[in-house]
Amino acid sequence: MAVETKLGYIYGKNKLTEEGFEKARHIILGLQEENAKLIEEGYGPFLAAIYDKNGKLIAKMPNTVSKENCCLCHAEVNTIKKASEVLKTYDFAPLDLDIYVTAEPCIMCAGAIMWSGIKRVFYSVNSSDVERITGFDEGFKPNWIEEFSKRNIEVYGEIESNEGIKVLEKYVASGKEIYKPSCER
Repeated sequence: MAVETKLGYIYGKNKLTEEGFEKARHIILGLQEENAKLIEEGYGPFLAAIYDKNGKLIAKMPNTVSKENCCLCHAEVNTIKKASEVLKTYDFAPLDLDIYVTAEPCIMCAGAIMWSGIKRVFYSVNSSDVERITGFDEGFKPNWIEEFSKRNIEVYGEIESNEGIKVLEKYVASGKEIYKPSCER
């Protein structure tokens, strides 16, 4: 069950302090601002960053699907890969890491986050808004937050989503490529 706060939604069993929400809000707003600039450079409309428990940035990467012609190059996957290179490990669980994303993870990215051992997920725009604005199919994710909770992964969502929605709308309005597989749903 989600609990609405002034800054977003808390899912699962743990509450975030006001200081924690302000930190998340600051990071998400910074990501949205940087994301808008990266879009101008030809990157996809999403950006993710991984931080350690002390607030140190470990890795930050944009979506590079169109730039690299590879459907796997979502921002979360790129960021997890970069963090693995920096930290020289595939298992982040002992490191107590957080991932911040400009939008709710799609099905692929949710799997990558879960298997990486990341402990907390903070996201901005929810999947239904991403799909409404871009037409991109976020995938079938029944009970994903509940499944994360079972694995002790906390989720905090819809943080500064209005800012993220503006970035996505600007991306679509610019006429930039919206990658979609050609299969029908």
